[in-house]
Amino acid sequence: MSKQTEMKYRAFGSTGIKVSAIGVGGWHLGLKHVDERLAVKIVRSAIDRGMTFMDNCWDYNEGASETRMGKALSDGYRDKVFLMTKIDGRTKKEATRQLDESLKRLKVDMIDLVQHHEILRYEDPHRIFDEEGAHGALIEAKQAGKLRFIGFTGHKDPRIHLYMLEVAARNGFRFDAVQMPLSVMDAHYRSFEKEVLPELVKNKIAVLGMKSMANGILLKSKTVKPIECLHYALNLPTSVVITGIDSMEILDQAFEAVRTFSPMTPGNVETLLAKTAAAASKGEFEPFKTTSLFDGTAENPDWLGEEPARIRALIQ
Repeated sequence: MSKQTEMKYRAFGSTGIKVSAIGVGGWHLGLKHVDERLAVKIVRSAIDRGMTFMDNCWDYNEGASETRMGKALSDGYRDKVFLMTKIDGRTKKEATRQLDESLKRLKVDMIDLVQHHEILRYEDPHRIFDEEGAHGALIEAKQAGKLRFIGFTGHKDPRIHLYMLEVAARNGFRFDAVQMPLSVMDAHYRSFEKEVLPELVKNKIAVLGMKSMANGILLKSKTVKPIECLHYALNLPTSVVITGIDSMEILDQAFEAVRTFSPMTPGNVETLLAKTAAAASKGEFEPFKTTSLFDGTAENPDWLGEEPARIRALIQ
C-alpha cells in the first residue's frame, strides 16, 4: 500500500490543519527496553508511512523521550510532522523554563502544540490563569513564534476538564486542543466521552484521544482486543488517537487499525460496550482515574512551581 493511502487524516479542530488519525505517543520512546536507535527508527518509519502527529512531554523519562524524538526529527523529518509536547509548570517562570528545555531537546525553534499537562486538581486552572501563571508564559511564547497552538491534558475526572474550560472562558481564552482518555472502558465510568467530548465538538476544539489501551491495562480485562480498542477510539470524533509504540510490530498494529477502520454502526458500538461494561463499572482497569499511580505531578510537586506570591502572603 502506498504512503498516500496507508494513513487517514482528520481536521485538527478549527485550525484548518489536518493530522494523522493515529499519532505516536512519546512516553514509550524513552522506556528502558526501547534503545535510542529503535526509538529513532519507530518515529521515522511512522513518518515515512504517513503518520504526522507526534506526542511528547517535558517530563517523560527525565527528558529522554524528547531527546530521542529530537534526533529522529533531524535530517528533514521535522517539516513532515505536527509536533506536540506538554509542560507541567503552573507558574510563568517554571513554564517558561520547561518550554525552553523542550525546545532544546527536540532541536526545534517552534512546537506546533504545547499543552498544560496533568490538569488533575481543581486548583490547577486557577494557578495556570493566575497573573503569575503558566498561561502568560505560553501566550508570550506564541507571540515569540515558539509555539502555534495551546491545549491541556488530564486523565483524572471529566468534571475537572470542564472546569478548566470554564476558567479559561472566564479569562477570555479558548483552547485549541484538549487531550483525555477515550476508550471502551471510559464510556462506562466517569466518562470523558459522555461529559467532555460534546463540549469540545460543539466548540470545534481538537480532540486528542489517549489511553485507548492504557499501556495494555485495558487488555488485561480480557474483554477486548487491541484493534477493537483502537477502532473504538477512532470511531469517536477525535482529531487524533495517540498510542504508545515501543516496537515495529506495535507500529504495524497502529497502521493496521487505520487500514481496517470504517465507521462503526450503533449496533456494533453497543455490542463492544456490552463486552466491557462489567469490567469497566468501577474503574478497575482505569487506575489513572482512581489512584495516584499515574500522577507524575503529584509525585514531583516541584515541577509545578510555587503557589502565587500574593496568595502565600495572605496566609503568613
